[in-house]
Amino acid sequence: MDIRFTDEELAFQTEVQQFFANVMDDELKAKLHGVEASPDLKGGMIDYQRRLNAKGWMAPGWPVEYGGQDWSVTQHFIFNAERGKVGAPPPIPFGVTMVAPVIYTYGSEEQKARFLPRILNSDDWWCQGYSEPGAGSDLASLQCKAERDGDGSGDHYVVNGSKIWTSFAQAADWIFCLVRTDNSGRKQDGISFLLIDMTTPGVTVSPIETIDGIYHLNEVHFDNARVPVNNRIGEEGKGWTYAKSLLVHERLSIAEVADSKRNLELLRELARAEVNGGESLLQDPVFAKRLADVEIDLMALEFTELRVLASAADGGMPGPESSLLKLQGTTIQQSIQELRMDVAGYYSQTLQGDLSPAQLGNDFADFAQKQYFRGRASSIYGGSDEVQKNVTAKHVLGL
Repeated sequence: MDIRFTDEELAFQTEVQQFFANVMDDELKAKLHGVEASPDLKGGMIDYQRRLNAKGWMAPGWPVEYGGQDWSVTQHFIFNAERGKVGAPPPIPFGVTMVAPVIYTYGSEEQKARFLPRILNSDDWWCQGYSEPGAGSDLASLQCKAERDGDGSGDHYVVNGSKIWTSFAQAADWIFCLVRTDNSGRKQDGISFLLIDMTTPGVTVSPIETIDGIYHLNEVHFDNARVPVNNRIGEEGKGWTYAKSLLVHERLSIAEVADSKRNLELLRELARAEVNGGESLLQDPVFAKRLADVEIDLMALEFTELRVLASAADGGMPGPESSLLKLQGTTIQQSIQELRMDVAGYYSQTLQGDLSPAQLGNDFADFAQKQYFRGRASSIYGGSDEVQKNVTAKHVLGL
């Protein structure tokens, strides 16, 4: 088997390299540095995403008729690999990766025309309304209720309830929500998929403080919020079907193979510079073995991702493979975060607060600590590890 790139693929690789070299200028890098902690989170990412969209590369995986690219599996691989090498982030997933495929697959023509162009150009910022205070991994137990209004017109839902762990809701223009419209059947039935304007009266956002010190999580409350029925995706009561297809896309994006490859290389550079007992930490056999184990796991994950991409290119829909990618991808991310904490040593146990890196005595320990704390959640969002193992056991192993 010849695994070398063709001349056309090499030309595409050069085009991608040149694009990111031009796009990732010093101004944009400054905006994107520590972007999740930045007060200009939204501004920095919108600037970056609009540069992608101007090239036509904001959503290459979308169908061509909606603004995607007719790329081969290899081109998708090259694009993500080169993006990861230069530290360019993937687009914020809630719009382009998660809700957009639901809209272009199940939405009306009016909804496609209304929302998809605005997602491509980052005119609308989205967040996800799935988990509730009483429904997380058992998502089908959700109780956020949407009832037809009682004024006789029936053209609005009145929504009451709460969603929790909603990332970046403080910056969002829209939220896609699972709501209960019927309690008469199975808990998976009677769930509908609504698109809700965050400026709707009755919608409020409460911040959730997290141990990483970064404001990214929220609770979203709905108090008699009136939502047009036209904002429902597909049929009433079929939201569970739409939600499952969205989760497949979410889990694929969470694997973050290209980003883990870059983070592994950055970790190697940090370890090479760290001296332990007169030698580089890379020469420590225990540390070197742990690093090699992660690298081997990442290579295996990359080939699994390529198989999933190849299946999708042939018209197949990702199935339990998305659970495998999510499960192993987050395990690798956490392993890299743990190794980065070990490189930082005792500095990683210090809460930096207002101290500068020079005052702390280490220029990456605070970042390592924040990423470690934040990374613990990746075992939960998008479906917990336990859920992914159950999916794998049932659909892959037949247990």
